[in-house]
Amino acid sequence: MINKTVTTVAGLWRYPVKSMIGEELNTSFITKNGVLGDRAFALLDNETGHVVSAKNPKKWPDLFYYHASYNAEPNVDVLTALRIRLPDGQVLKGDDAHINDALSTALARSVTLKNSAPQQSRLEQFWPEFEGQADEVSQEVLAGDAPTGTFFDYATLHILTTSSLAKLRELHPEGRYQVERFRPNLVINTEDQDDFVENNWVGKTIKIGASVQIQITDPCPRCVMPTLAQGDLPQDKAIFKKGIAQNNVYVPFAGRSLPSIGVYARVISTGIIKRGDTLIF
Repeated sequence: MINKTVTTVAGLWRYPVKSMIGEELNTSFITKNGVLGDRAFALLDNETGHVVSAKNPKKWPDLFYYHASYNAEPNVDVLTALRIRLPDGQVLKGDDAHINDALSTALARSVTLKNSAPQQSRLEQFWPEFEGQADEVSQEVLAGDAPTGTFFDYATLHILTTSSLAKLRELHPEGRYQVERFRPNLVINTEDQDDFVENNWVGKTIKIGASVQIQITDPCPRCVMPTLAQGDLPQDKAIFKKGIAQNNVYVPFAGRSLPSIGVYARVISTGIIKRGDTLIF
């Protein structure tokens, strides 16, 4: 049985530009597309037409050193509030006429900042186990359970629990299992609950705060991204091998068991959530 007294929102995050470092929030409006302003933008590789993603770190090795945020709480005209800080400290504004040139120069590849995904958008994903083979990089369809035109990998909300982080640290004490490695929208305080407790949430509908309701749809399969360096977190391949891989669970949308941490969710009813809000199952 879930202990409702300790199942609360411990952290709230959004990532204005796909695969860039995001920002931690105290409160946010949850829309049908998840946290307001989350993954509202992405870069498009002008050569391939693919959405730029840190899931292919050989092509895009520095994306986790770009930081995206908003000057003000976003609305339908989010472009004017977007800011991107480059690794060298330069700050670009989303409505700067020369932003694509500046980003292309910084990344050494021609890119365009987009706020709507082209039809049948795909991204490139590197598979370490196939390194050196012809199929080491696959092309993955975006937004499997999210609205057309969005930049989500699969669903509009990604949730992680403190129980899972604690278990990962127990499995691989040398690893630094900070929240930032996993890029969740919500971190849920599940103090004293079972290891990887969110595995048991799939299929449940959860109320958060006064009005938000979400449905947990699938575990969140993991790739190379949590092992990559970002900020002051070093690259650590054992993050996956010694930690994540120990939670191999069935993923409905994939139709098979995969190493997974956290869960995906879709929004049933919208509203405001904040740190400390209680989850009701």
